[in-house]
Amino acid sequence: MSSSIPRTAAVSAVVAAALAAGLLAGSQSAAAEDSAAVRIHDVQGTTRVSPLAGKQVAGVTGIVTGVRTYGSSRGFWMQDPQGDENPATSEGLFVFTSSNPTVAVGDAVSVDGTVTEYVPGGLNSGNQSLTQLSRPKVTQVSQGNALPAPVTIAPWSVPDAYAPAGDPANGGSINGLTLEPGTYALDYYESLEGTNVRVGSSRVVGATDPYSELWVTVKPWENDNERGGTVYGSYESQNTGRLQIQSLIPLAQQPFPKANVGDWLTGTTEGPLDFNQFGGYTLTARTLGTLRDRGLEREVTDKQHKNELAVATYNVENLDPTDPQEKFDALAKAVVENLASPDVLALEEIQDDNGAKNDGTVSAGQTLKKFTDAIVAAGGPAYEWRSVDPENNKDGGEPGGNIRQVFLFNPERVSFVDRPGGDATTATGVTGTKGRAALTLSPGRIDPANAAWEASRKPLAGEFSFRGRTVFVIANHFGSKGGDESIVSHHQPPNRSSEAKRLLQAQAVNAFVKEIIAVDKQADVLVVGDINDFEFSGTTEALTDGDALYPAVKSLPRSERYSYVYQGNSQVLDQILTSPGVHHFAYDSVHINAEFADQDSDHDPQVLRFRP
Repeated sequence: MSSSIPRTAAVSAVVAAALAAGLLAGSQSAAAEDSAAVRIHDVQGTTRVSPLAGKQVAGVTGIVTGVRTYGSSRGFWMQDPQGDENPATSEGLFVFTSSNPTVAVGDAVSVDGTVTEYVPGGLNSGNQSLTQLSRPKVTQVSQGNALPAPVTIAPWSVPDAYAPAGDPANGGSINGLTLEPGTYALDYYESLEGTNVRVGSSRVVGATDPYSELWVTVKPWENDNERGGTVYGSYESQNTGRLQIQSLIPLAQQPFPKANVGDWLTGTTEGPLDFNQFGGYTLTARTLGTLRDRGLEREVTDKQHKNELAVATYNVENLDPTDPQEKFDALAKAVVENLASPDVLALEEIQDDNGAKNDGTVSAGQTLKKFTDAIVAAGGPAYEWRSVDPENNKDGGEPGGNIRQVFLFNPERVSFVDRPGGDATTATGVTGTKGRAALTLSPGRIDPANAAWEASRKPLAGEFSFRGRTVFVIANHFGSKGGDESIVSHHQPPNRSSEAKRLLQAQAVNAFVKEIIAVDKQADVLVVGDINDFEFSGTTEALTDGDALYPAVKSLPRSERYSYVYQGNSQVLDQILTSPGVHHFAYDSVHINAEFADQDSDHDPQVLRFRP
C-alpha cells in the first residue's frame, strides 16, 4: 500500500472556519478573555478541545521546552512549571509562530494570542485537533531557567485500554468527553499534549523512514514477536505502548539514527509531546537516545521440493524502467535468494514502460524484460510473463503509471495454459465438465465491468499446469486504505470508509472461486496479492465466505502474521488464500522489507508451497 498523501513534517493549516461553524466541540466565537490569570492548564482544559477555543488570551506564562525551526509548523512549546495537579489538564502548550521563533529553550516567556484548534490533515481526516496559541505576541521574561521535570512515559503509566467509545450524540466523537488518563491510552497521551516527556531505553517497532522518524514501544511485551515488532492482531489491539519519535536537533548536528525493527533506542529520549498528521502523538526529541543495533537479518524461505509448486506474491512498489538499475537488481536478488526462485510469482504495482509519464502508454514489456533480465543475472530462472494491459488511467495508482498485476513463471517447472482473447474489458469465465474446470480466457480479468473495480486494479486470473495438475492463480491488488481515519481519530472507533469497496471486490473474487469449485470441488485455486486488509477484516471474511477459501496466513502463529509495518504496528496486508482442494501446504511471510530502514519495497512477499 503506497501512500498517496503528500508528506511533510508540518502540521496542517488552522481550522478557524471549523471553529466558527461549531464543527469542533467546545468552539466559541472569538472574544477578549477578561481574566489576566489564564494559565496553560486553563487553555488545555479537561477535554481534547480547549474551553477557550477562539478566544484571545493574555499573559499566559511558561518555560520554553522546545523550539521547531523546520517545516511549515514553526513555533515553540512552553510549559507551566507549577501545575494544577489535575491529571486531565496538560501543563504544556504549542505556540505557533509561522516563522522561526526568537526564543530559546530555558526562556521564561509571557504570551498573548488566540487559542486555536488545528486539525492535522484537515477536518475530513478525522484526526484529533492540536490545541495551541496562534498569532502570538511573545515577551521574554528571563533566560537560562531550569526546565520542568519531564513526565516519564513508562509501561506502568500507559493504560492498557486504548480509547473510550465515542459519544453517539456527537457523531461518535471523543472530543467532548472528559479525559480519563488513568483509564485510556489516548486520554493519557492527550493529557500530556505539549508537555515535556521522556522515555527510557525502548525497543524500535517501526524502522526509520525517509522523513527521519521511527517508532518505539514502552511496553516491550505488548503483542511482541521474536523479530522485535509489535503485532496488530485485531481492531481492539491497537498496541498502546507505541510512540513516534522525531528530533528537534538539526541533522547536521546529530544525524537521526537509522534503525530497524528490534533495535533499541537506549538512554533517555526527551522533549515535548506533539500531535501530527502522520502518526498522532509524537515525542519531538530535544535529547535523543543512542541506537543499539540488534542485527536484524532478512529472512530466506525454504526451497520447494521437486514435486512441490511454490507460488509467491510480491508488491514491488511502482516498478518501472525509469527506476535505477539498483532497484531492479535488489528486487531480483530477493526473488532468487530470499524467495528461492518460486515457480509462479504474482507481482503487484508493475508500472507501464515509461512509469508516471502520463502520455497514454499502457504496455509494460520493457518493465518486465528489465526485471526478468535482472533475475537471470542474479542466478535465477528465465521467467516468462503473462498479464493484461489496463485501460489508460482506469486502474488507480499513480497517474500515468498504469499499475497492474503480472504473472512470472518458470517454464522449466510449470506451464501456462494460454487461452487468448483476454483484454482490459473482457471478462474471463469458468467452463468445463464436472470434475475438470477451465478458464475461458487465460490470462483474463475477473468481472472488469463490475463497479467494485472502478479506479482500481482488476483481478488477473491464470491457468497453470504442474506435473499434469491444473492450478488456478488469481492475482489481486484491492483498493487502498486511502481515506480511512487513523486509529488516533477523534471518532472511536475510527471510520474505515475504504472497506466498502474492498468488501465488494472480495465478494466478486469469492463468487468467481465458487464457480470453479462448483465444477471441480477439489480444484487447486490460490487467491494471492496485496489485499490491503487484515486477516481478521470484513474483506477477508467476504473472501472466505462459504469456506470457499482459507487465509493461509492463519496457519502461522499469531506473532508471525504480518507483511507490512505501519506506525509501529506489524500487520497483514498481503495474503495467499487457498481453496479446499489445497489440502496441505507450507506458508511463509518472508520478512525482507517492512522491518528495515533500507527497503526495496514497503511490503514483504508471501510464499506458499504445496503438492497439487
